[in-house]
Amino acid sequence: MELSMHETYLILLIPCLLFPLTLILMEVGRRWGRRRFAIDPEGARAGSSAVEGAVFALFGLLIAFTFTSAASRYETRRDLIVQHANAIGTAWLRLDLLPTEVQPLLRQDLRLYVDEIIEVQQQTGEGKSVDQSLAYLGKLQAEIWKGAETAASRDSRPQVSTLVLPALNEMFDLTTSRYAATRFHTSMVIFWFLIFLSGIASLLVGYAMAPARQRNWLQMILFAFLISLTLYVIFDFEYPRHGLIRLGNADQLYLELRQTMP
Repeated sequence: MELSMHETYLILLIPCLLFPLTLILMEVGRRWGRRRFAIDPEGARAGSSAVEGAVFALFGLLIAFTFTSAASRYETRRDLIVQHANAIGTAWLRLDLLPTEVQPLLRQDLRLYVDEIIEVQQQTGEGKSVDQSLAYLGKLQAEIWKGAETAASRDSRPQVSTLVLPALNEMFDLTTSRYAATRFHTSMVIFWFLIFLSGIASLLVGYAMAPARQRNWLQMILFAFLISLTLYVIFDFEYPRHGLIRLGNADQLYLELRQTMP
């Protein structure tokens, strides 16, 4: 599932710490550059543009990659919630095709199933409780499937097997896909490399400012703010449960669905 609450807050704290760190590294780069320019003005400029171009090109490429992949996974998770809710609604309606005497128990299990899904959404990030809820969902799946399969096998109407069982199967498959999607993230190695590159870029920016007699605080603060904000948005897209970016609107579909299951 998602990271634990502690780990999530730690990751979201990194961009906040990156702001002052970026300012510090720019100042370090600036002072280093001033010393170099004082000793060898011509040599201090030699090759700097090539290094800056290579580092910033790599930095921009990595930001584009991580941002795009994080946003894509966010959209995938949201789409899976919509598909999952629709599949549950379809399965609920198709239970009408089963014999009347078996419907109450199956509907009760399906209500419990939706209730547990809602509970899991509220528990995301708490490892043990989420694992327990997912195990309970698996138990409910087995009970629902066994009850529906037994009822369908005793019913001579072909539409019972061809409509009810595939709807339940799709619901179960989307449950697996839904929670598997929460486990897939960009490797932390890439995130740490992105932070490392942001530090190198900050040094180079400060070095490039060395010829100026006075610090340009506006440029320095703006650069640090944009870098920190960009990384925060990437992290927030990647772990959309405890930050500003949420899946709450999509999760609301489960609550609305539950209200239609009296």
